[in-house]
Amino acid sequence: MSPIAVDGPELHIGTAEAYVALMRPEIDPTQPGVLIAARDAGVSPEEFVGTGDVWALMYDMDGEGDGFELPGARDVEADAFAEQLQQALSAAEPFTAWAGNFLRLEARPSGADWVVTAQVTAPEEEDGAAAPRTLELGALPAAELLADLEDFRRALA
Repeated sequence: MSPIAVDGPELHIGTAEAYVALMRPEIDPTQPGVLIAARDAGVSPEEFVGTGDVWALMYDMDGEGDGFELPGARDVEADAFAEQLQQALSAAEPFTAWAGNFLRLEARPSGADWVVTAQVTAPEEEDGAAAPRTLELGALPAAELLADLEDFRRALA
């Protein structure tokens, strides 16, 4: 099967080994891979790809990745979080930023980098609240973080 390209706004914070990614996946239903997968699943391509307006949080640390959907999350909230991060990074002081009740970022400057820790809390499951996960995202270059935030906000506009 051919690969399925996924577009949409995405804010990736971290490295390839440890990251959090806030995203709203969009898939083109006319892609050959989508057409094949939809046919195999017995649904229309549009039904297979979904609405494209559901935000998700993905995370990974040392190959232990997961993610979850954020029903009801809106573009304006994602933009507000990105703006909050931009302002905090520009202030060059340690900070804590919250994205709803599912993501908390703590960061402190270290030279031209920011040492970032994320706490991810999945929505409550049927058997109770999920335990928060703490991810050490490492020292991330300030210039790259600011550029990524600007790209993310531009994709939302």
